[in-house]
Amino acid sequence: MAGVLTKKKKMGYAFGIFTESLIYNMFYTYYLTFLNEIVGIAPKYSSLVIFISIAWDAVTDPIIGNYTDRGGVDKRRVMKMSLIPLGLVFIVAWTSIGAGFSSQLAKILLYTVISMLIWVFYTMYTIPYYAIVPELTEDYDERTNIRSTASLVNAIAVGLGNVLPALVPTVAIILTEKYSSNSYAVIAAVISITAVVLGFICVKSLNGIYNPKPTVQGEKKISVKETFKAFGSILNMRAARIFLIFVFFFLTASSMIQSNLTYMVVDCIGMDYDTGIVYVIISMVLSMGIIVPIVEKVAVKTDRRLACIIFLSLTFAGEIICKLVGLDVTIGGFKIMAVICAALLGIGAGTFWTLFYSMSYDLVELDEFKTGERHESIITALPQLIQKFGSAFGILMAGQFLSLYGYDSSKDVAGKESLITKVTDPAIIDGMENISTVFPAVAIGVCLIALIFYPMTRKNVNLLMSQLVKKRNGEEYSSKGLEKLL
Repeated sequence: MAGVLTKKKKMGYAFGIFTESLIYNMFYTYYLTFLNEIVGIAPKYSSLVIFISIAWDAVTDPIIGNYTDRGGVDKRRVMKMSLIPLGLVFIVAWTSIGAGFSSQLAKILLYTVISMLIWVFYTMYTIPYYAIVPELTEDYDERTNIRSTASLVNAIAVGLGNVLPALVPTVAIILTEKYSSNSYAVIAAVISITAVVLGFICVKSLNGIYNPKPTVQGEKKISVKETFKAFGSILNMRAARIFLIFVFFFLTASSMIQSNLTYMVVDCIGMDYDTGIVYVIISMVLSMGIIVPIVEKVAVKTDRRLACIIFLSLTFAGEIICKLVGLDVTIGGFKIMAVICAALLGIGAGTFWTLFYSMSYDLVELDEFKTGERHESIITALPQLIQKFGSAFGILMAGQFLSLYGYDSSKDVAGKESLITKVTDPAIIDGMENISTVFPAVAIGVCLIALIFYPMTRKNVNLLMSQLVKKRNGEEYSSKGLEKLL
């Protein structure tokens, strides 16, 4: 660590989450709907567009992670280089340039390529952004504190990333006095400018507290083979495999709910889009803001694994109850599920994003203990890769289930249909409800099982660190008591 991690520095770092979160949330909440309703791609194909573009990250994530782990590479510089291209491509992704194409294949190819570009530049920013923390501090609780500070800021970013696109109909009226297919591009421009500016502020805040690793003589050149060999080394750790199962299934659940929000509000809950989405977003943001400091306190008092189990159990139980009660239930004439469903998502997301990265940082020291080398970026890249696959899989399943239950808007006149048109078929509505409750609950159940078997508790991490310090200092050390980790 090059300098003192002051509150000002931590907050400057936390602002960087806007860049990641604004892009992420607008994409995962609205892109499936955008491709369905504006571009006119059938749901079973629009979800494939998103999945394929994320699958492309299976190549870029490890390569970028391996590169930024190398000696002499400045993570700040990689982040800085990605910002402007990310903002520009993101705006293009929300234009309706392909809406007039008569061929589904042409639309699919165009938006797949654009989406692939988004994730290349997104990865260039996010991997060094998250990987830099274990280079700033090795303290168990300070890492939690840095991530909880970022998570509190993230609650605002989640709100903006969801509420600004919800203003599309309003923006359309202001611009053209009718529904405009490029209103999403206007919102994307606002989000991109905000993301880029705050990304530059984050990079600036890292000056004085981060020093790039020194150049290593004779270091091997980057290759796909060497990169995946490094990934294989990480996957040899049982703790890493369990952790990745937890990551994959939580993001599957989260993205399934998130990508279905529009349909949940209009068709399942039965609210007007403009009103319902406001209740949903406010409830989600407030629940995240409330839960993050509580999660941090529980994690500091006990450990991160137990905190995850406690609060994700609340989300799991809540999703089951919502299905049993029904999403159209009212209390005093108010559609209460617009608040409850969103709050459950906020509790789960607030818990996950507060603890996910700090939990992954523990694997850096475990890997170092086993191999003698530190791979911060690779260990960040692998969970990010699984995170994106989980998110993409959730959206893929949402699209496939929509199609399976009979929903298809591809025959609508692209760019002319209002997003608030209600579905009347009970079978389709029931399917949309399952996408927001039953299927995510199953995925979160798998998460909880993985967490129960996850061995990186505070006790085990402290024991690991005590032996790692001895190993670093050339003293006699032991792996006794670390069998579950190794």
